[in-house]
Amino acid sequence: MFQTWFERTLSGPRDRHAFMAYGGLTAVYNRRSDKSPTRARLSRIMAAALLAFVVSTPAAAEEVASAEPGTSAGADPVKVVALGTSLTAGFGLDQADGFVPQLQAALDAAGLAVVVENAGVSGDTSAGGLARLGWSLNDDVDAVIVELGSNDALRGFEPQQTRENLTAILDELTGRGLPVLLTGMLAPPNLGEEYGEEFASIYPDLAAEYDVLFYPFFLEGVAAEASLNQADGIHPNADGVAVIVEAITPYAVQLVKHARDDASS
Repeated sequence: MFQTWFERTLSGPRDRHAFMAYGGLTAVYNRRSDKSPTRARLSRIMAAALLAFVVSTPAAAEEVASAEPGTSAGADPVKVVALGTSLTAGFGLDQADGFVPQLQAALDAAGLAVVVENAGVSGDTSAGGLARLGWSLNDDVDAVIVELGSNDALRGFEPQQTRENLTAILDELTGRGLPVLLTGMLAPPNLGEEYGEEFASIYPDLAAEYDVLFYPFFLEGVAAEASLNQADGIHPNADGVAVIVEAITPYAVQLVKHARDDASS
């Protein structure tokens, strides 16, 4: 596992010991014994998350495969707001290499009339996302991607706080009738077994409660891969973002479809 900027600079014993860089998250998790109770419990949580993920998006792959260039010609574009952290904002990357521009390009390539708006703020927490929710969403927003919580775990916030903030965000979005794609996050293992389990359960629980689209782990395939991350070991580089976008695009396509269906109903 490579040392990160955060590990070198965090101050105070709680901060220093509460956070293991997300670049090391999967590596540490994978080093646990297959018979480890912690791993078994986390596996059950992630299995539940994946089940909710599959159940909530049964036709996502087919929708991507069936999307033909030009099928949305003449249609008003669907406006999708990506509400998130530096992972959404594109921290450390050229503008064209960030999550939102790459997702925009992928949806364009799928032939969809979509405008993806970047509402990512580096360092933002779930509380920050909730506080700015009102002015992040104009009246013409059709759907929202929610990517929040990584900085809550970074700072060792109580998972219940994160749950309450995300609940309030989903209350507002679903109350407005907006389709939502909720992306999950995992807590660093050295925050402890109990913390990790409580934090990991937030996202599948809320996705099921609010019946929204769900992508279990935003950094899937990227965490712990040094070649896919910037020098800080936390933020994906352009290639890492490409991996994220390739995996999440089918669900973004379904999000757009839900928004389009709502508009026509």
